[in-house]
Amino acid sequence: MIVRNTIARHVTFAGRRALAQNRNTVRRFLSTQVDSIESSSESSVKQVHSLEAQINTTAPQSLPPVPTFNPDSNGTLDSPVAVSVAEQYYMFKEQQKHLGKLGSEISPHYQPHTLLNNPPSPADVTLELLLASEAHQGHATSLWNPANARYIHGIRQGVHIISLEATAAHLRRSAKVVEEVCRRGGMVLFVGTRAEQDRAVVKAAQLAKGYHLFERWIPGSITNGQQILGKCRTMVVDEKDQYQPQFNEQLYERPVLRPDLVVCLNPLENYVLLHECALNAIPTIGVIDTNADPTWVTYPIPANDDSLRCIQVIAGVLGRAGEAGQKARLAAAEQGEITFQPARNLKMPEEEEEEGSASAASKSKQ
Repeated sequence: MIVRNTIARHVTFAGRRALAQNRNTVRRFLSTQVDSIESSSESSVKQVHSLEAQINTTAPQSLPPVPTFNPDSNGTLDSPVAVSVAEQYYMFKEQQKHLGKLGSEISPHYQPHTLLNNPPSPADVTLELLLASEAHQGHATSLWNPANARYIHGIRQGVHIISLEATAAHLRRSAKVVEEVCRRGGMVLFVGTRAEQDRAVVKAAQLAKGYHLFERWIPGSITNGQQILGKCRTMVVDEKDQYQPQFNEQLYERPVLRPDLVVCLNPLENYVLLHECALNAIPTIGVIDTNADPTWVTYPIPANDDSLRCIQVIAGVLGRAGEAGQKARLAAAEQGEITFQPARNLKMPEEEEEEGSASAASKSKQ
């Protein structure tokens, strides 16, 4: 028993001594860690104070405090001295001079409605514009028409890619044709019967002072126009587009008008229209995709006819070209130059009266 007690006492004494040593090491570790944290915080505070001192030395003079409005002060300003409007404006200008250059600058961004409200002109046609409007996207290689081989740039993932250089060249050529027809007083018909093409067709017709069709084409409107369009009203205008009502009586027996140029934005759905134009020698302009036949139209424009934005770009460019032709015609008319041939078989009312009196006199003599 005595041996066991001594052993137990020795064990307990050794354990207490080891525990005391461990506590001392922990205390030393914690104290050193706290000292390091305090030293780092002091150094960071010193750095902040030094930076603040540098900023204060380099910064401009402090601005006067801006008075604020307190609703509980019966309309007075929270400042010891009442500030006038001129002083407030001066303080605002000072703040604007120091803080006006801060913040981000908003650059112009793409707005889809600008293609309709402000269409591009033929001079604005670029490869970037055509690429952004997806004019290069063709159809699958299994649907292509071999007649379009000269307009195809390559193949990507089984889809034909249209050459944008050919698109830009043919679009500029078609714009020249529309401008010259409008300059000579011709009638241009814009046709687009697919969904969502009506706004682009109407805008182009308004710019070129032409006509538009965004519904189904009635077969025979050109080849049998007297029966289909015989009741449509026609009128006579002078070189300045002023209405001349004195010729209305001479228009009843005249044939119906035919367009001098037809712009078709979807030739696949309007093959009957293109066939009637070919039979009557009416030149046509069409947007030809890789699955269409370019020989259907007189002036093809190789482009993507399924992209609405591409159609808006092409229709806007042709409309702007027609607008330029109309302005040139009116400018020439102001100078006394007539750029178109006058209507045939039309007589002035005075000449008709003289002919009537002469015929009556000849009958009386007989």
